[in-house]
Amino acid sequence: MYMRFIFFALAFVIAPAIAVSQDVRTPSHCIALADQIDGATYIQKASYNVEVAPETVRIHYIAHASFLIRTAGGLNMVTDFTGFVGSSPMIPDVVTMNHAHETHWTAFPDPAIPHVLQGWSEEFGQGIDHHVDLGEVLVRNVSTDIRSQWSGVEENGNSIFIFEVAGLCIGHLGHLHHEPSAEQYAAIGRLDVVMAAVDGGMTVDLPTMMRIVSRLKSSIVIPMHWFGDFTLDAFLTGMSDEFQVVEVGGPSLGVSLERLPRRPTIMVLRPEWLREGGE
Repeated sequence: MYMRFIFFALAFVIAPAIAVSQDVRTPSHCIALADQIDGATYIQKASYNVEVAPETVRIHYIAHASFLIRTAGGLNMVTDFTGFVGSSPMIPDVVTMNHAHETHWTAFPDPAIPHVLQGWSEEFGQGIDHHVDLGEVLVRNVSTDIRSQWSGVEENGNSIFIFEVAGLCIGHLGHLHHEPSAEQYAAIGRLDVVMAAVDGGMTVDLPTMMRIVSRLKSSIVIPMHWFGDFTLDAFLTGMSDEFQVVEVGGPSLGVSLERLPRRPTIMVLRPEWLREGGE
């Protein structure tokens, strides 16, 4: 059983992204490995394409392992991009991809996308190093291994992508197939928000993912890559002693450094394609 909280829906009408300078980024603490940050428990949910308040990040769960991360300056970043996000005509500024399965990448991204970041190298097992500084946001990655389609191991074939924006560190674990090493944990650093696959076997088993989530000590955990409420509920039940569980009741929420929950919280988002015109 988990708690339900009442959230206040934003009353904004759809409007163009506000003009915020993208030349300055509030410093994050990703590598600080600090303890949990105290903050308010109030987090707003809203349509993905409303104006984003300063020093706030909007996260919208699109589908499977794809999220839209939208900044106050109007940058749109999509994780595990498959080439389709819904009926919205939006062209993301950044997309990240992992190639464990076709539901996490596309071989034909729109050429209009300025930054297409593969989580693997074209040279098998070599890994890849991204450090894309767009002023308002820094996107970087940590390479990890995946199981190959021939049941072997492709070293450094997956990437954990990390977005440093508005003083926050937001991490997407991708199609992670093993617990990170001590060196990889150190490279990841302190994540305020983490998207974690909780399918229970296609990535890592649930006990391993629970251990990873506990080790990361993130203030907000967003489950992804779950196939029905059975696997999701198994993860929530297993983490309920350590984490508060909140059923948001929709696909989106806003996060800011000042409003991180005092107690580590699992925020359950329900996926929804991006629609032309928004909600």
